[in-house]
Parts: sequence; C-alpha cells; structure tokens
Amino acid sequence: MKQQGGAPTMKDVAREAGVALGTVSKVFNELPVGEEYRRRVERAAQKLGYQVNSYARGLKARRTFTVALILPSITGPFFSSLAQELCQVLSAKRYRVLLSLTASDPEAEQRCIQMVQQNKVDGIIGLTYTPDLTVDPQLPYVSIDRYFSPSVPCVASDNFGGGQLAAEKLLALGCKRPLFLRIGSGIPGEPDKRGDGFASACRQHGVEFAELRLRDEDGYEPFRRFLANHLHEGRLEYDGIFCVNDELACKVRAMLAELGLRVPGDVQIIGFDGIRRFATGEYCCSTVVQPVGRLAETCVDLLLREDRSNLPSLVCLPVSYAVGGTTRE
Repeated sequence: MKQQGGAPTMKDVAREAGVALGTVSKVFNELPVGEEYRRRVERAAQKLGYQVNSYARGLKARRTFTVALILPSITGPFFSSLAQELCQVLSAKRYRVLLSLTASDPEAEQRCIQMVQQNKVDGIIGLTYTPDLTVDPQLPYVSIDRYFSPSVPCVASDNFGGGQLAAEKLLALGCKRPLFLRIGSGIPGEPDKRGDGFASACRQHGVEFAELRLRDEDGYEPFRRFLANHLHEGRLEYDGIFCVNDELACKVRAMLAELGLRVPGDVQIIGFDGIRRFATGEYCCSTVVQPVGRLAETCVDLLLREDRSNLPSLVCLPVSYAVGGTTRE
C-alpha cells in the first residue's frame, strides 16, 4: 500500500511486491534479477502507478537513455519500416529516440551530427550519404549501408548475395536476356553491390546481360527512354529485369505498361527491399527481402555494447526471396 499523499515511491513498490528495496532498484535499472522477482516488481509498479524517474536513472548511470536516429526521410516504405523497427527495439530497452531527417543532404547530415552531440545522446544510428562525415570518436556510432572506418560498425543486408539471388531466379524462370536497372546516390555504399552480385551470377552462367546505372539527380526519365529505345515490333530486347529497389520496380512496371508490355507475361521483374502493399499486406512485386527487424536489432545491439574494443567493421545479414506477382512462378 502506498504512502498517503504524493506519488508512489520505490519503497511503496517494494512493500507491495514483497521484495527488498535493492531488488526494485535492480529491476528499474535493468540489472540481473530473478524472473519471478522482476514480474512481481513490474506488477506492483503497474498497480501503484509508479513511474521510473528516467532523469535520475540517467544521472546514476551517466547516460541520457537517448539515441539519435538519422535517416534521409520516412516517406519511402523501406525507411519508414526501418524507423519503426529501430524505435520499437530502442523503446523495449527504455531508450528515447531523437529522429532527424536530412533529405540525403550532406550538409544537413553534418548539422544533425553536431546537434545531437550537443544534446548529449548516448549514441547515433545513421543512414547517411556523406563520405567524410565527422563524428566524435568517443560517441558510439553505427552506420547503416555505408562503410566509414574499422572503428564504425556498418550494418547491411547481403546486397551482393541478393543480386545473385535475383539473377538466379530470373534465369531459373526462363529469362534469356536479363537487365539490371539502378538509381541511387553517387556516394559508394553497400547497396551498390546488388548490381555487382547480379552481374557476377549472369557471368557464372555465361548469360549476356545489360545494365543502366543512374544517379538520383538523373531522375527516372532516362529509364523510360532506354526501354522505348530497346522495344522492337512490340517486343522488348530484355525479358527479365532486376531493379535496385522495389520503388524502381513499380515505376518500371508502369513504364512497360505504357509501352503495351505485360508483366510478367512479356517481361518479369524482381525488386529489392520487401515492400508490402498498405491495403493487403502483399508484396508490391517479386522481391529480395531485407530482414528489417534483424537490421534494427543488430544496430541497437552494436550501439549499446559496453565493450567497444572488438566491434565488427561490417555485419552482413542474409536476405530472402518473395513472390509478388511480377514473375511467373
């Protein structure tokens, strides 16, 4: 039973749970304690309406229990899914998230780094496009999809293996003349390996292939012209297309429809990311699926590790393939 007048205290929780005050402190500070004791303390705290003083907890642990998350945007389905998973993983560990969006602007990225360093966060998880980003070496930092240095862990999906997987699928489905289409940043990153894996698999099978790699500033119109220029008597020169991401795959499908071509009847398409339709939950196209949940868990695990003396410079997580109506399985 809580003391009369005022908010419940840790002593009230200990009394309600029938445990020592030290046990309550261990539970609230996430220190090892028996599971039965943990459940009793949590039930008592919920019953009494006890709220952990995160500020005091932070002072004691010399932490702010805040992590900065830097992303280009959350308008795209992949980025929004990644943000959701990261926030959920950090919340489960009782960390707050300071989200900064940069629109892939290098200057904005550096400003975000400076801002969050001034706010004394416990670490940064960033998906950025600045090759020479300056980060305080004392501040834990984990990069997504972009390698900086051996001291900064980079977490990514197996982009090379995903490209190989896409090629293998298209060839197994009868494609004789595959094509790779890419649009993205001019700054080197792990996603560049998708096209490299695709090319490697095609060469291993002795299959002739083509590719068109563009930068974001080029826009999508060059793809439309390319496809139109390779259309002869109602037939496209290419019968299978691997797109660097699902967004491009959906746009290419629309372009092919404008040219009078059927997907997957005339041309098969595979994307990359594993984006699902909002209304049905189905994949928007046949796709190489990134393990977004594992990406988030791995980033948080690396960021919060106490011992940072032997962190991996690159963690590559396995991908999978999913059917989404743009291939002829």
